[in-house]
Amino acid sequence: MLVRAITAPGLRRWCRGRRGAAAACFPLGRALLGVRGADAAVFLQGLLTNDVTQLVAAGDAPPALYAHALNVQGRCLYDVILYRLHGSTAEEPHILLECDSSVLDSIQKHLKLYKIRRKVTIAPCPDLSLWAVIPGEQPGDASSLPKCADPALLLTPDPRAEVMGWRLIAKKGANLSEIIPGSQVGDVQDYHRHRYKQGIPEGVKDLPPGVALPLESNLAFLNGISFSKGCYIGQELTARTHHMGVIRKRLLPVSFQEPLPAAGIPEGAEILTEAGKRAGKFRAGGGELGIALLRLAHANEPLCVNLGGDSVKLRATTPQWWPKAAAK
Repeated sequence: MLVRAITAPGLRRWCRGRRGAAAACFPLGRALLGVRGADAAVFLQGLLTNDVTQLVAAGDAPPALYAHALNVQGRCLYDVILYRLHGSTAEEPHILLECDSSVLDSIQKHLKLYKIRRKVTIAPCPDLSLWAVIPGEQPGDASSLPKCADPALLLTPDPRAEVMGWRLIAKKGANLSEIIPGSQVGDVQDYHRHRYKQGIPEGVKDLPPGVALPLESNLAFLNGISFSKGCYIGQELTARTHHMGVIRKRLLPVSFQEPLPAAGIPEGAEILTEAGKRAGKFRAGGGELGIALLRLAHANEPLCVNLGGDSVKLRATTPQWWPKAAAK
């Protein structure tokens, strides 16, 4: 097998904004779970929001997919990214599942509960490491990303949005400067700040299990759902919401405009308008940046969080990567 390095024109355009900067590689605390066997894609198809059969289709199959696993009430349990490791339809399907490391045990139990007699093996991959790569632009830039390297590697654009760069899977202890020449290891907090600035949720803090709704969490904008695939757990409410076309709340990036309390903004803090109306809830963040579930009717108004009698002002923005119709 070779590294799958997909050169996306959109990524090249985005990289031009970082001219002269080296690619930054961020070590992620996410876990990787191997799902392998003849029934791997069909098995996952009934548990996830996206069309997993694309990963085993003949022809130009995508190297990665984003999806949510939902409960029977249609609320998010786990956000995952799937990676295709097999090279062709002639090989046994081999899919890597990326998830929040804090739910690794529970997602294994969830998968094994529905495995029944499927020809599938499910096992963690502790020998692999996961990195986010935010490309810079040097001479050659995106074309300098490797076309082939260690057979254990996979390098692909993040399937959620172009602004999230690339995902890299490597052997533990691999030398990143050999995989991506000139790259630098970055502080993972900078990666999360970048995520929050773009309004990209990731993990259980941003998407509380059993609480977050997929369409309010912008799953359709993030290429994470198929509305034409067959049935899957939690589909009924999601499909009904989509076809009704009424989504009153969405996750939005927020920034705080005043010095924050030493303890920061607590997760789940209620967000109010200046008139005292409930506008939504703060999910999570880092420093002055964060992500919040807000009523769209109040998203453009001055907002605040009341903490111990003090009012901390914040502002919500609409991400530029959103579909233009959604930004109106």
